[in-house]
Amino acid sequence: MEDALSTYRWLLDAGVPTGCIALAGDSAGGGLALSCMFAARAANLHLPCAAYLMSPWTDLAATGATFVSRADVDPLHQRSMILSMAKAYLGPSGNPYDPLASPLYGELEGLPAMLIQCGDCETILDDSVRLAERARSAGVAVELEVYPSMIHVFQAFGELNAARKALARAGAFLGRHFAQQETRPAEGRGDMHDCA
Repeated sequence: MEDALSTYRWLLDAGVPTGCIALAGDSAGGGLALSCMFAARAANLHLPCAAYLMSPWTDLAATGATFVSRADVDPLHQRSMILSMAKAYLGPSGNPYDPLASPLYGELEGLPAMLIQCGDCETILDDSVRLAERARSAGVAVELEVYPSMIHVFQAFGELNAARKALARAGAFLGRHFAQQETRPAEGRGDMHDCA
């Protein structure tokens, strides 16, 4: 998370307006994108204009009901594996409910627009569904797309029609937000910028 925040600071220091920055990530990277925004907000930095999250891993405590309901159809992740990876990341004394590790438990108010995509056949489906619910309740503009018969980070398989559709929709989503002409300045620099 510290590296992600350092990279984001570098963009701002280089004069890139926040209206031309979106954070994106898949699986643990989706959670990292959210954690980076929490850290940026805590540092009083302007946030990016949007976030694109693919099957984000947002709950290292693995409390979602889909760990049971999707266990038979997910070929990649079972709850025991998820908890083992969480323990390796958190270390012996880490808290799986810390929002910087598990963004599902963070304060979502004020975050930028999000597009969340996931497959219906993944055990961490609830990480996306519950994130979208909490974000909406917090006033965040969020779009949740659950693709039938798809697995974790199916967007990586470009031969799938669903993957091509999902990536095209993500491109349109990001394009809409980048196309907005009024962008907040990056740390006081000019207020208009062409993101092309």
